[in-house]
Amino acid sequence: MKRIFVTGISTDVGKTIASAIITEALEADYWKPIQAGDLEHSDSHKIKELISNKKTVVHQNSYALKTPMSPHAAAEIDNLIIDIAQIIEPQTTNHLVIEGAGGLMVPLNEEDTILDIIKEHYQVIVVSRHYLGSINHSLLTIESLKQKGFNVAVIFSGNEHPSTEGIIIRKTGVKVLGRIEEETNFDKHLIKQYAAKFYPMLKTL
Repeated sequence: MKRIFVTGISTDVGKTIASAIITEALEADYWKPIQAGDLEHSDSHKIKELISNKKTVVHQNSYALKTPMSPHAAAEIDNLIIDIAQIIEPQTTNHLVIEGAGGLMVPLNEEDTILDIIKEHYQVIVVSRHYLGSINHSLLTIESLKQKGFNVAVIFSGNEHPSTEGIIIRKTGVKVLGRIEEETNFDKHLIKQYAAKFYPMLKTL
């Protein structure tokens, strides 16, 4: 069964929408190890609202923090210290989509970052979105993962920017799974359409 970790080059680049599409395409389980803020309408809630299949199980967060901040700071407000030994992958015989928080170097405590919870057997999908600085962020993210030995693929999010995307592809050589367009609203119907579109490429991972 596939274990797919979805990370982004920054925050608000489309990780949750990408995770919903992958989850729906594979009828996979979903797990967000660390949720910081918006606990009444968390990313786990959004996944439940966006998928159509009946097979997916949305697993409980390892840490659900009250404040929408970097996890290490949100945990401090909650009088906690995040212990990555307590971030335990849920047991499932299904595929599992794992959504990170922010980018790779988001701190979890004084020592560990999101990168430290990505297991060696995970396939990593990087969501890249064009903005000023996104080439740098994309290249740094992908190269950090490749240096650790991870198999990396990319999903582009938002309007197409051929120059930006061309540089990222040429410099990294990563597989591109597809694009999530700049849509006015994502609902179950649209997620299902994207899932069908992405499914052939996801099967190759």
